[in-house]
Amino acid sequence: GLSADWWNYRHFQHHVKPNIYPKDPDIDVGPLFLIGDTQPVKDIAWVSSFYIRYFITFGPFYGIFGTVLLIYLVKFMESPWIAYVTQMSHIPMKISRDENHDWLSTQLMKDISLQIVATCNIEQSFFNDWFTGHLNFQIEHHLFPTMPRHNYHKVAPLVKSLCAKHGLQYINKPILKAFGDIVRSLKKSAALWMEAYYE
Repeated sequence: GLSADWWNYRHFQHHVKPNIYPKDPDIDVGPLFLIGDTQPVKDIAWVSSFYIRYFITFGPFYGIFGTVLLIYLVKFMESPWIAYVTQMSHIPMKISRDENHDWLSTQLMKDISLQIVATCNIEQSFFNDWFTGHLNFQIEHHLFPTMPRHNYHKVAPLVKSLCAKHGLQYINKPILKAFGDIVRSLKKSAALWMEAYYE
């Protein structure tokens, strides 16, 4: 129900600083995402206008209860699959804290290495390509965010040789190991959060 501008704003920030807290909005665990740096007031107005337009469009046909049911039925059906694919294809290697480096003056190789060490790939197979929507090539996805997904496998050998040349670790995991690493990473992050706020 949110705008494409809202998604693009957050996704572009994620691509610039993957898994860097607090620069990457995708790892912000704050309980409220209503007003602040990651979601300006104009986005709240846009979300509100979306629901107003939605009720004006579908309300006469389905009534208030039917329109609300339609909203949640669609969200219920799409949410598990979208959440699963996006979370499982964005395999975090580590979550870092931004140390306020002068990112504008860094060298190209430092920017590239940040993209490489912040994530990893899932081994290529017909199933993995289909299941992840070709986002099993997370390293290539973060290096070339505008490249069509079905071309990532073509540049992967070049990226791998670049990593070898510069001593960067190019990680490619089986899908089940990657999923296990996600669960362990989330468990570790949750434990740190619980320790900081509840103990």
